[in-house]
Amino acid sequence: MLLKKSRYSRNRNRWQNLFKPWHQVDLLLFLLPIAVSIFGGFMIFSTELSQGETKWLSHFSMASVGFLIALLIARSCYEVLRQWHWVTFALTNASLIAVMAIGVSAKGAQRWISIGSFNVQPSEFAKIGAIITLAALLNKRTASTLPNFFRALAVTAVPWGLVFLQPDLATSLVFAAIVLAMLYWANANPGWLILLVSPVVAAILFSIPWPWTEPLVLAKGIFLTPLGLIWSLTMALIGWRTLPGKKFGLGGIGALSLNLLGGELGIFAWNNVLREYQKGRITSFLNPEQDPLGTGYHLIQSRIAIGAGKWFGWGPFNGPMTQLNFVPEQHTDFIFSAVGEEFGFIGCLVLLLVFCLICQRLLHVALTAKDNFGSLIAIGVLAMIVFQMAVNIGMTIGLAPVAGIPLPFMSYGNSAMLSNFIAIGLVESVANFRNLKKY
Repeated sequence: MLLKKSRYSRNRNRWQNLFKPWHQVDLLLFLLPIAVSIFGGFMIFSTELSQGETKWLSHFSMASVGFLIALLIARSCYEVLRQWHWVTFALTNASLIAVMAIGVSAKGAQRWISIGSFNVQPSEFAKIGAIITLAALLNKRTASTLPNFFRALAVTAVPWGLVFLQPDLATSLVFAAIVLAMLYWANANPGWLILLVSPVVAAILFSIPWPWTEPLVLAKGIFLTPLGLIWSLTMALIGWRTLPGKKFGLGGIGALSLNLLGGELGIFAWNNVLREYQKGRITSFLNPEQDPLGTGYHLIQSRIAIGAGKWFGWGPFNGPMTQLNFVPEQHTDFIFSAVGEEFGFIGCLVLLLVFCLICQRLLHVALTAKDNFGSLIAIGVLAMIVFQMAVNIGMTIGLAPVAGIPLPFMSYGNSAMLSNFIAIGLVESVANFRNLKKY
């Protein structure tokens, strides 16, 4: 009897010793992305069934490699990255410059570096580099003062600009979401964050012909729209309340001028810089029926596929829109439309709940991290996943422009899959080293 107990005790200790390096990881945060990746591979297989392609194999392979990398990162102390954040920053920018020099072009953009038969997209990994660099900077100096606020912006503007020049507008938008979330978490004034994005909003409100808002012509080539004017005056009020120079209203005047200038630049870009197909991509989600065979085609077909699924869907491999390839890019950006058609509203709801659980675990790690550096890393990853999920699903149902942003862990994309699992591994490292225990 004693021999059996000692043998059981040895076996238990052996298993405990095996998992010691991951003793405090968030198990749910590991399991949920794996489950989504498996489901994503299943959906990619369904979209390729009538085409005879095998991208689903690559999807599963990258998910497996990404999971192993995440395991290795989770057992390594993330605090080392704080000491090497400038090296991370330099490598990030060097990879983005290399794309511009020796990158491979496709669909009008130069975003990939070819390594053998594998195309690497550095902008995907640049998001991780930006999170690490910004977390280290904000850990040292919070964004509660304007000098520190602009210092953090200046550093992240370098990789953002390089990504924008590729051009990769979708990834540059993800960069913006990451930076805004991390600045907010680092005690930046919310008014400053609103003012930071306000010129872009002003450019949209001034340049796009919105219904029931006739422009007010001030002079030749200079006019205002009612919505743009209301927005600019609101930003002036926020600037007056949050920026220095409140006594003389300098902050308000500056915010008003910045938004009016942003609006006029938006009008100029709309009329003289953007091509017709680019305008169509921006506005097609408002009324895709205007160009049903052109810019609105993706969205119309996607909405039909999702609507055809009704409550419970057509079942695996039975969706007519999916199997007959009516929805373009269904294995990448429009993978959610295949879920909607084959698994219906209930399937979409379950997938959204799983993503919400992933985000909840990321937020939990951010709140329980032992230092600000780890907390900021978790918030950066949370912002990256939330923004990509919201925009991707939004564009498939007509609530956002078609931006070419993949659905995390679901869409086909080797670099995106690896970067997402690396991000999860970093957050798991933060969770794993919350309280050091001696064994």
